[in-house]
Amino acid sequence: MATTQFADGNEIAYERHGDGQPLILLHGGMAPRQYWNPVLPQFEEYGAVIPQRPGFGTCLDDPAETSADEVLDREIQYVRTLVDAVDTVDGDPILFGHSFGALTAVEAARDAAVEAVLAYEPAVLPEAFRSEAELADRMATLIEAGDRRTAVKRYVEQVLHPDGIDDLDAWLAEWPVWPDCVELAEEVVRMNRAVEQYRLPDTLDVDASVLVMTGTDGPAFLRESARGVHEALPHSRLVEFDGVSHSGPSEAPERIAAEVEAFLQR
Repeated sequence: MATTQFADGNEIAYERHGDGQPLILLHGGMAPRQYWNPVLPQFEEYGAVIPQRPGFGTCLDDPAETSADEVLDREIQYVRTLVDAVDTVDGDPILFGHSFGALTAVEAARDAAVEAVLAYEPAVLPEAFRSEAELADRMATLIEAGDRRTAVKRYVEQVLHPDGIDDLDAWLAEWPVWPDCVELAEEVVRMNRAVEQYRLPDTLDVDASVLVMTGTDGPAFLRESARGVHEALPHSRLVEFDGVSHSGPSEAPERIAAEVEAFLQR
């Protein structure tokens, strides 16, 4: 695990896999770094960089004291710090974000020197949906009552499997990262509050080309938001994957990687 530092002295820890052009992989709000394990074999020609996000262990002195207002700004700052820290002898970094990581990637690219951004279902809420969003409050209430597992389960039900899943408890028991996700409950609440407060601007002033991706089997509001992000960007391409859910990069890594490679070769 390598480290670099924020301007305030806090460390960012990250893994580096392979050599080549840096590909910075930014996971979503409820996934540990291991989320990207199925993706890594598809990008062996790149130097994959997987950071430990703020609030997930090593970056903040006290993650619990970080407010929702600070969460997105803090994450944008750490991405910019990583972009400046990685070796660019093989080219400027590419940012690949999933969900909240995708939102962070797009926002960081507004003034970071990156070649491209790959954004799978950025965690942006359409205005009508955002004004009524209450997931963070519901989760916080459950956590305060001592039921962390149910709190995170509510997130899974609303975001990962909005159309329902047969025997969700059995599915979760077989999901390798589920215990880690339960441990991240407070971070997921802070992330959700940040998402609920974020308003998509009319224009995202990103110079780099952006590939915005979405899947037909994920939440409808995220597909709507993906289109909104695409329309707000000056240089973007929108791709929708049939039969793929919000967990697209880890669920269908070969299909995602093929589209990414075609986009980067243009």
